[in-house]
Amino acid sequence: MAYLINPEDQDLLDSVREFCEKEIKEQCKEYDVSGEWPAEIYKKAAELGYNGLEVPEEYGGLGLERITVAALMEEFAKADAGFVTTITASNLALKAVLIGGNEEQKQHCCDLLMEGNHGAFCLTEPMAGSDAGNSKTTAVREGDEYVLNGRKCFITNGGVASFYVVTAMTDKSQGVKGMSAFLVEAGTPGLSTGNHENKMGIRTSNTCDVVFEDCRIPASALMGAEGEGYKIAMKTLDMSRTWVGCGAVGIAQRAIDEAVAYGKQRITFGKPILKNQGLQFMIADMEIRVETARQMVAHALKLMDAGLPYSRESAIAKCYAGDIAVQNALDAIQILGGYGYSREYPVEKLLRDAKIFQIYEGTNQIQRMVIGKSVIGKF
Repeated sequence: MAYLINPEDQDLLDSVREFCEKEIKEQCKEYDVSGEWPAEIYKKAAELGYNGLEVPEEYGGLGLERITVAALMEEFAKADAGFVTTITASNLALKAVLIGGNEEQKQHCCDLLMEGNHGAFCLTEPMAGSDAGNSKTTAVREGDEYVLNGRKCFITNGGVASFYVVTAMTDKSQGVKGMSAFLVEAGTPGLSTGNHENKMGIRTSNTCDVVFEDCRIPASALMGAEGEGYKIAMKTLDMSRTWVGCGAVGIAQRAIDEAVAYGKQRITFGKPILKNQGLQFMIADMEIRVETARQMVAHALKLMDAGLPYSRESAIAKCYAGDIAVQNALDAIQILGGYGYSREYPVEKLLRDAKIFQIYEGTNQIQRMVIGKSVIGKF
């Protein structure tokens, strides 16, 4: 079974599927090889409003249910994981603004996404990945301005964003309690971006450094109060991890689709290879993983909708879905045999794309720490 969405949203899901088939799936093969950011594809997606799928109704969005958005994101991920990464990264930045921003900031960022722009969430640094509190980027108050200095790395949408949510230390002596969050506009003097990373997978997403050199921003760019940046970032990641799990489910589902399509037409010893029980069992295990991961994503989203705690469930969804995406891609390659190892077929790309889902938005080791502590408690 897939996500159960409202019947009135089915037309939107059908249009997204059609867009994925006509505009993403085949076209992204070329960009996977070149590593070029497919601007024209994103332009077409923006014209259809796909950048603003998570914008709340009160800020001009469609007001879609989270489970509907999950179904849409899975379709994007099935077509190309880099594409869904670009869309969800913009929504990651938006989540931070909706959590920690004021009304003016929220409306501004929602407007930008609805107009087809992108956002970027700037937390990771060269020495502050899983250890986000080890940030070296600083923000010094000077009159009615803050001056930012530092470097963020591995920032999705870094080179194409119209707005950036940036964490920086306003009081190093306070540790994570001295971290603040800021909303920075693209084009601000002192803000620059580095070269696009030549990545193993998700090659249709833009990933680069974002550098701040005496970058002056108005004091009004502060999100919340000074010292609330770490809290805003962690709340944002708690929520966004479920959506990473959703993307991973899309990859894992595509692995099944490709394995079954190939296995039905590949003849050995006078019969299709999927007539062999051993491969049927592999397909069954792939399906069990996908449906379990999908329903864990759905469960975490339902908890969000109900206003209940979801940190543990979000970590489980992200961790499990990321792991099974890799395993399903491996199994699809095995079923296709030598062809699976060739770039002539799409399953080797699924493996390259899937690996990052065990790494970004908090590594799966970090997720296991979150899950473990939730079970064991403090002692």
